[in-house]
Amino acid sequence: MNTIGIIGAGQMGSGIAQVFAAAGYPVHILDIADEKLAAGVALIGKNFDRQIARGKLSEAEKLAALGRITTGTQYTAFTQSDLVIEAATENEVLKREIFKTLVPYLKPEAIVASNTSSISITRLAAATDRPGKFIGMHFMNRCR
Repeated sequence: MNTIGIIGAGQMGSGIAQVFAAAGYPVHILDIADEKLAAGVALIGKNFDRQIARGKLSEAEKLAALGRITTGTQYTAFTQSDLVIEAATENEVLKREIFKTLVPYLKPEAIVASNTSSISITRLAAATDRPGKFIGMHFMNRCR
């Protein structure tokens, strides 16, 4: 994996993006509005600041991680992504629509994941052209 895409800049999506960016991966976050993206990146910055206050991260590491994050509202940004993780609202109709929109922009070897906690991965995978490259990756929301 070299590049990671995240769909959804809310608490879960921004948290997932934070983890990947801190681990050194370039991350692109997509959401429906620039305001949501700005709020997601602000939340990531706030979470990094808490880690700095606890001595778990340096300011330089924070800046480097934030520098690995890009944002946008267009699916075309995912053409070179190796893994795209959907972290949208827990609504099957919405998630299936996201996947139908996403897959035409992906390279054939890209893996698609959903952060769903309750929707059938098999049903979601059926909305894509790559059920064999579709996985569930359930990240836990940890209050900090």
